[in-house]
Amino acid sequence: MSTASEIDGRPGYVPAGSSQSESWGEWIDRHSRTYFIAPAVVLILLFAIFPTFYSIVFALSRVKFTPSGLTFRFVWFQNFVKQFTGTEQAHFLGKLTGMSAAGWVFGLAVAAVTLWWLIRSIRKTTWVGMIGRTISAAAAIGIALLLGATLLSLNPWGTMLTTLFYVVVGCIIQFIIGTGLAFLCSQPITGKSFFRVIFFIPLMITPLGVGYAFKMIFDITKGPFQPFWEFIGLRDWAWSADVWAARWFVVLGDSWQWIPFIFICMLAALENVPKDHVEAAQVDGASSIQIFREIIWPQIVPVAVTVILIRMIEAFKIVDLPNIMTGGGPGIATESMSLHSFYLWRANDYGQSAAVAYLLLILTVVVCASFFNYVVYNQFRKARA
Repeated sequence: MSTASEIDGRPGYVPAGSSQSESWGEWIDRHSRTYFIAPAVVLILLFAIFPTFYSIVFALSRVKFTPSGLTFRFVWFQNFVKQFTGTEQAHFLGKLTGMSAAGWVFGLAVAAVTLWWLIRSIRKTTWVGMIGRTISAAAAIGIALLLGATLLSLNPWGTMLTTLFYVVVGCIIQFIIGTGLAFLCSQPITGKSFFRVIFFIPLMITPLGVGYAFKMIFDITKGPFQPFWEFIGLRDWAWSADVWAARWFVVLGDSWQWIPFIFICMLAALENVPKDHVEAAQVDGASSIQIFREIIWPQIVPVAVTVILIRMIEAFKIVDLPNIMTGGGPGIATESMSLHSFYLWRANDYGQSAAVAYLLLILTVVVCASFFNYVVYNQFRKARA
C-alpha cells in the first residue's frame, strides 16, 4: 500500500487531517511565525490601540479629579460641539462676527467650483468614491467659508486655520527649496559631497533645540542680527508681538529643520534618473528647462508627491516651535491644534483636550486622504502609463 508521501510525490509530506504524529520541533517550526509576531502585536495593543480607544472615553466625557481618582461623566459630543458653536468657537475656528463682501464672493466661488467638480464626478466613480469626494468637497467648502469669515473679513482666525497655514505654506516652501538644493547637488559641481552633509545637519537637531536657537537668533535686542535690525530701523520692533511676523518666523524655523528631509529624498530620486535620457536630450539641443520639465520631472514626480504627503502628516503635528518661540502668541495667533490640545491638557481639561486631538486627527485624515486620492494616486497612474 502506498503512503501519503508517495502519493503526493514529496518526501515527508503529511496532508491535513493525517493521523501521523508530529514531533515537538515540527510543531514549533509550524507556529514560529505566530510566536515571532506575537510580542509586536501585544506591544501595539498595549501602547497604541488601547490608549487610542481609552482617549475616546475622555473625548466623550467631563473628567474631574476626586480624592479617589478620576471621575467620568458622559456628555457624548458636547466637547466637540463646543469647538464649533460654544465657548471654544473663537479659539478653534476664529471670531465669526460677520463676513465681508469679499469673503462671501470667495466662499461662494469655491463652493460653486467644488460642487461643479463633484457633479462631474458622479459618472466617473463608484458610490464609495463619491462618499470620499463628498467629504473632500464639504471640507473644501467649509475651509473656504471659514477663510472668508476670518482672513477676508479682517477677523482673527483660530487654531484650525493656523495649523493649515503651517501645513500648506510650510510644505510649499520646504518642497521648493529642498528640491532646488537637491537639483543643485545632483549636478557635477565641486564639493557637492560637503554640501550634502551640511544640508542634512538641521534634520538631526531636536525641535526643542531648533525652537530655542531661532528664538535667540531673532532676538531684536541681543541676537546676532541685532545690528541688522537696527540698521533697517526695527530696533524697537518685537516680531513676537506681530501676528503675521510671528507666524512667518515659526514657518521659517520649521522650514529650516525639515528642508533637509525633502532634500535627501529628492536627491535620491534625481540621482536615479537615467543619465542616457538626459544626455540624449542635450544632444538633440533641448534646454535645461525643457530637460527638467519633459524628462526629469515626470520620473521624480511619484517620489515628490509621496514626500509631500509624508511631510504634510508631520506638519499637522507641529507643537514644539510655536510653544517655544511664541508660546502660541500673540494671543492665539501662532497656536496650532496640537498646542491647543496640550494647553487644555495642562489645564486639566482632559475632555476638551481629547476632543481637539480627535478633531486634528479627522482634519489630517481628510486633507491627506484627499491629497493622496487626487494627486498621489493620479501621478502614480500616469507614471505607470
